[in-house]
Amino acid sequence: MTGLSRLAIKIIIMLVMSLAPATLAHAQDIILTISGKTADGTEKHYTLKDLETFQRHEVKTHTPWHSGLVHFEGVLLKDLLDDTGITSGDIRVIALNDYSALIPVSDAAAFGPVLAYKLNGTYMRIEDKGPLFMIYPFDDNPDLQVEAYHSRSVWQTRSIEAK
Repeated sequence: MTGLSRLAIKIIIMLVMSLAPATLAHAQDIILTISGKTADGTEKHYTLKDLETFQRHEVKTHTPWHSGLVHFEGVLLKDLLDDTGITSGDIRVIALNDYSALIPVSDAAAFGPVLAYKLNGTYMRIEDKGPLFMIYPFDDNPDLQVEAYHSRSVWQTRSIEAK
């Protein structure tokens, strides 16, 4: 094999590796922390792989931030709250840029918001409002199609604090 052939192979390998989805390369990284008034008072950390062990739920809806109908996949907020023993009060959902929204725990059962990690079948990157996006099923309930619920749909979610 010539030096030029080896160089070409190295370049091809580097290009292929650079195209691999970042979320798959870092499936063991912590992407969500839940803290505050949990059942045992400790923080719980989740990787993407951890979140994928929960039953997957889908939300197909229109949003103010996307064109047309979009398809989200992820874990029900209710399942995460059950996993940490959070049963009442409020939670603060916090984004990577420190934007936050206060959400009543009762929303989890009443409306079925999902902490999504996929958008239209693809893992969400930070550039796509990921890696996690708290999304309400807006099309399922006209009462959700107001600013109060839009503001609770926190993209780039990094943590949840139970109050």
